[in-house]
Amino acid sequence: VQLQASGGGLVQAGGSLRLSCAASGRTLSALSGNVMAWFRQAPGKEREFVAGIQGSGGRTYVADSMKGRFTISGDSAMNTVFLQMNSLKPEDTAVYYCSVAESKSLISTSWQYYDFWGQGTLVTVSS
Repeated sequence: VQLQASGGGLVQAGGSLRLSCAASGRTLSALSGNVMAWFRQAPGKEREFVAGIQGSGGRTYVADSMKGRFTISGDSAMNTVFLQMNSLKPEDTAVYYCSVAESKSLISTSWQYYDFWGQGTLVTVSS
């Protein structure tokens, strides 16, 4: 599976960005049976769970610190997953990674749970 993340950039505090993660490859048709998630990693910090979505059923989970500001969604085929980020803060500055947990149905906040990773897209929020 190849994951291509995009949509990052520079935004002022209070602004919004929408990240996209397009999946392709051998399991493209089976992504509905997987879990996709976004993580982020700021300089000098550990990788942090942001949000996840079940391919089957569409259940979502957003980390507590981002609830109410971030929303995860996917297209009907779960080939592309989106992360809508509103009311951005300088502390949201990080590289954002999308990931896939193959043939899994539960959303985990642990990065070790996920099998495939995109290259990351940088989000910078200025104060």
